[in-house]
Amino acid sequence: MYLEEIRKEFTEHVLPFWMGLKDEENGGYYGLLDYELNLDKKAVKGCILNSRILWFFSNAYLCLGDKKYLEYAKHAFCFMRDYCLDKDKGGVYWSVTYDGKPEDSTKHTYNQAFAVYALSSYYDASKDKEALDIAYGLYNVIETKCRNEGGYLEAFNKDFEPESNEKLSENGVEAGRTMNTLLHVFEAYTELYRVDGNKELTDKLKFMLDIFADKIYNPEKRRLEVFFDADYNTLIDLYSYGHDIEAAWLIDRGLEILKDDEYSKKIYPITEVLTAQVYKEAFDGISMPAECCNKVVEETRIWWVQVEAMVGFYNGYQRDSSHVEYRDAVINLWKFVKDKFVDKRPGSCWLNEVDKEGVPFNKKPIVGPWKCPYHTGRMCFELIKRNADI
Repeated sequence: MYLEEIRKEFTEHVLPFWMGLKDEENGGYYGLLDYELNLDKKAVKGCILNSRILWFFSNAYLCLGDKKYLEYAKHAFCFMRDYCLDKDKGGVYWSVTYDGKPEDSTKHTYNQAFAVYALSSYYDASKDKEALDIAYGLYNVIETKCRNEGGYLEAFNKDFEPESNEKLSENGVEAGRTMNTLLHVFEAYTELYRVDGNKELTDKLKFMLDIFADKIYNPEKRRLEVFFDADYNTLIDLYSYGHDIEAAWLIDRGLEILKDDEYSKKIYPITEVLTAQVYKEAFDGISMPAECCNKVVEETRIWWVQVEAMVGFYNGYQRDSSHVEYRDAVINLWKFVKDKFVDKRPGSCWLNEVDKEGVPFNKKPIVGPWKCPYHTGRMCFELIKRNADI
């Protein structure tokens, strides 16, 4: 029953909304729709947002089979190819102007990873070899310019000289390495390996799994640490509930694609613990806060945390169906999302954040550099593909 509700919300509301943001004049998709539903057609276009839209429409086609979604994906691909890539120095810009001129030329590893992720899915959907070639070009950028022997680094200027990492740091720290960037490089390489089967990627995936197990995972606190210096010393007491439940299922997906018994035996117990601990510490029976910093819970409910928790808990239920509480959590989270995040105003989509009671309070944009269809779409795709028993 609930799965059909989710599919209907997605096909009749979410997909048409994002299709309506297509910029026919300047390419790509419009970059800002504010809380009052004012569309700024000349807003900066974030390259992460464009990558996520490319991924979204590619997977809409792969999941639902309607070729119109592939055309919307192609529109995003052409904008990435023609405007988001630095054809001189390599890599993907942080953002471009509404008409495709470089606006912020920062080269962030996280951004490169999302482009690889999106291009890999688009190649799977379209079989366009150009997309795969660009994905491998960005993979080579990550491997030659965005890492050292210890792992993946963060922010660089246009010439790939290291710069400060304000973009992916918060809570008063500036991180030399982050769990978030590592997770999304892993996600991107998993998808590239899935669609192309290049065995070179298996060593990279195993390298990252070792870092997660040996450097990022805190067995005493049963969580992933978030912000680190260059030597993986943690910088802050921060428990990111949303990232932990997202990581649990994304790492499981990587193990499923990798098919390595040794690594499965090593890592599956960790993702099992992450799922159980988030359920115990963060899920209140209705919804999930985003994080706990210095033992103080931030009670804001953010859209992406709820939907990643839906996938993460359902993944845990699939792994062990005795955990019926995880399945129940998925249902209750969907009820909260449907009631509090799905915006009933004509011309809107989903709200960004609400308070613990589900009341909007900060008027964050409906569409922006970080407010995207990626998490929303992925929840729907995953539950449909898994034929979720909800």
